[in-house]
Amino acid sequence: MNINDHIHHGAGDLISHKDGIVPLLILSLSFLLLVVMYIFAANLSSRRYKQWPLHRTVLWSLGVMCAAAALIGPLANHAQMDFTDHMISHLLLGMLAPLLMVLAAPMTLTMLTLNVRAARRLSRLLRSRPVSILSNPIVASLLNIGGLWLLYKTDLYMAMQQNILLHVLVHIHIFLAGYLFTASLIYVDPTPHQSSFVYRAIVFVIALAGHGILSKSIYAYPPVGVPINQAEAGGMLMYYGGDAIDLVIIFILCFQWYKFTYPREFSH
Repeated sequence: MNINDHIHHGAGDLISHKDGIVPLLILSLSFLLLVVMYIFAANLSSRRYKQWPLHRTVLWSLGVMCAAAALIGPLANHAQMDFTDHMISHLLLGMLAPLLMVLAAPMTLTMLTLNVRAARRLSRLLRSRPVSILSNPIVASLLNIGGLWLLYKTDLYMAMQQNILLHVLVHIHIFLAGYLFTASLIYVDPTPHQSSFVYRAIVFVIALAGHGILSKSIYAYPPVGVPINQAEAGGMLMYYGGDAIDLVIIFILCFQWYKFTYPREFSH
């Protein structure tokens, strides 16, 4: 059995585990619960304070749907056997879902719905030293882009296809690192440890370079066990699809920067 067959055989084993109705049902209900909880919190906030923006609820729901599509259903199953589908899943789970969910301002909504004591505890947590370190754009970039380099330029990608626990941990990291990276660049929720726009822009440019170089490297030098045609298609998806999402982040960052520099134009 060659290495490609070995990966596909392992992927088939993972699929057989995932196709169990109980795990699938639990995962599906978890995503549904995330949407229901957000809608409930939005309604509660609207009754207590002012109307919670509808577009944020829509963004949250779309973000959860993107994450769910990457982990449940046909795409999730195909992604374990086809690197091109895996890269689509990566873009949904690690880039698009985090961006949409960051724009939904979940921490702001949480603060509005918690009681005073719980809100103060959450506020202290957000101001803590560990959160300050993790929310630093450089640290967030290393966790996000560095994690991708580790995944695709070592044997980790092949290993996660053979181990269900490692498979789950990798996908959790992809989402959390993507969310942390996005939240460290564009401030939608309250951010006690704020970095300057110049600092964030410089780190973002470096991260973009790291992401672009990795996608080209995948195209030219496929990960272990990945067929050349799938690596080329996956590398192109990572490069152009990632750029499309990054353009949205660039626009938001520049708009926030302009708004901060010329606040009078937005005071009316």
